[in-house]
Amino acid sequence: MTNFRKYNLILGWGVFLVSLVVYLLTMEPTASFWDCGEFIATAYKMEVGHPPGAPFFMVLGRFFTLFAGGDVTKVAVTMNILSATASAFTILFLFWTLTHLVRKFYKKEEAQSPMAMVTMFGAALEGSLDYSFSESFWFSAVEAEVYSTSSLFTAVVFWAILKWENVADEPRANRWLILIAYLMGLSIGVHLLNLLAIPAIIMVYYFRKYTPTVKGVVAALAVSVGILGVVNYMLIPGLTGIATKFELVFVNGMGMPFNTGTAVYVLLLFGALIFGIYYTHKRGNVLWNTIILSLFVVVVGYSSYAIIVIRSDANTPLDESNPDTVFSLLDYLNREQYGDNPLVYGPYFNQRPISIESGKPSYYRGEEEYYQVDKNREYEYESDAKGVFPRMWSTQDRHANEYIYWGRMNEADLYDVRRDAEGNPMMNQFGTYSYDRGRPVGAPTFGQNLRFFFRYQVGYMYLRYFMWNFAGRQNDIQGHGELTKGNWISGIKFIDQARLGPQRNMPASIVENKGHNKYYLLPLLLGLAGAFFHYKRHNRDFWVVGLLFVLTGLAILVYLNQYPIQPRERDY
Repeated sequence: MTNFRKYNLILGWGVFLVSLVVYLLTMEPTASFWDCGEFIATAYKMEVGHPPGAPFFMVLGRFFTLFAGGDVTKVAVTMNILSATASAFTILFLFWTLTHLVRKFYKKEEAQSPMAMVTMFGAALEGSLDYSFSESFWFSAVEAEVYSTSSLFTAVVFWAILKWENVADEPRANRWLILIAYLMGLSIGVHLLNLLAIPAIIMVYYFRKYTPTVKGVVAALAVSVGILGVVNYMLIPGLTGIATKFELVFVNGMGMPFNTGTAVYVLLLFGALIFGIYYTHKRGNVLWNTIILSLFVVVVGYSSYAIIVIRSDANTPLDESNPDTVFSLLDYLNREQYGDNPLVYGPYFNQRPISIESGKPSYYRGEEEYYQVDKNREYEYESDAKGVFPRMWSTQDRHANEYIYWGRMNEADLYDVRRDAEGNPMMNQFGTYSYDRGRPVGAPTFGQNLRFFFRYQVGYMYLRYFMWNFAGRQNDIQGHGELTKGNWISGIKFIDQARLGPQRNMPASIVENKGHNKYYLLPLLLGLAGAFFHYKRHNRDFWVVGLLFVLTGLAILVYLNQYPIQPRERDY
């Protein structure tokens, strides 16, 4: 065993133990007041939680709740231990990822020198322990939520592609790629966040196997985004969607028992995949054999969703959305109950539909066959009521005030004035005109739309949380844009004063709040210095890590398209 490998193992397990002990000592003694209580209940009794479900997390949770020994007062604690353990393992794999990346700064013969060792392991210790005690990660590490386990999957798959990178030219190197595919499949049963590592993984593969060119990098990025889209929009809902077609043919069309079509489909699917693996192996086609085998293990991992259907069919006490058929499972996976957030093109918040059309039909189990119900509706709008990249889309009246505030809009440009029976303008209690929210006279401009995006979605719902971790936090009071609730601070007076007003003689409710922390921008400056140094020493890895950083941050923000007045902080 080389000195590097020995120290890498010892120090890696050291940061694991440090993190685990800290998380166990600081974890919640019972259920946190949000989704955690639901996850604890669904894991303990194998029940069905809110869409799109987390069946593999539920199985992991069930295993940990066994250590409660039948004492229901200890069930929540054992679920919290699951999160603490998963988070500590995340730090372990992060440490090993960092040593791999920093080791590339040195030539092979230089890497064993004492100074190189100090640099490699010092940087890995700094980065991994910084993440251990960061605001957002520590918060998720001590409660029964999916984000700690999801972070573990992301850490492991990124570490695994770096392990593949070390042995990419060896005969059995592709086993690492198949392991990654399997972990991706399992992670679907925890949280979809892990899928966002796909583009970074593809870029590691590209840089290792090909000589980089501008055209090649663009093509690799396009392929990576395409694979991400296929998995998220086609594979995950598509596998279940095809099963619904088989059910209709075999049950409604041929009069066979319920679930016959699904059983036939599953047999055909696995049969085709197994035949593909066998055929490509016999022909010696390594590329297609790896692709089909990877698809096979993704489907095997994804099959954890069978638990949701089985337990829903058992009519457990908690059975949200009742996904006991492939039809209701498809709605469950697509999160139909939450509605749609327009991403590329759609109506603005103050516009009203001109008609309501029937959408895709839903099917329910009857006595002998499935019957159709046109429960879904699609709203039609005038073309001038829609815009590109619509960020202000929610039609809830309480959100309208926030859109107007964050977008710095004038209500008179959006709505008609309320009028009495004689047609005279009506005034409100503040002595200004009262506007009729049901009668729009104009839509927000694209500039106002972008202003809301940058001020609220990027500034308030992303950069504020980012700076909590790297600059400091005002307090742990949730607010909705107020100067005294939950903002980021640095401890540097002129910076904080320019944003939040005078910082002298602050009330005890702020300075004595246990969430009041000042880091004086030191973590941020250290991170920026490290990023710059990484770019100068090994810019390919810099771009890979940067891609992962953007996709798991700003890209999620764009995709979620969050409305204002969120029910809880979303820094996770």
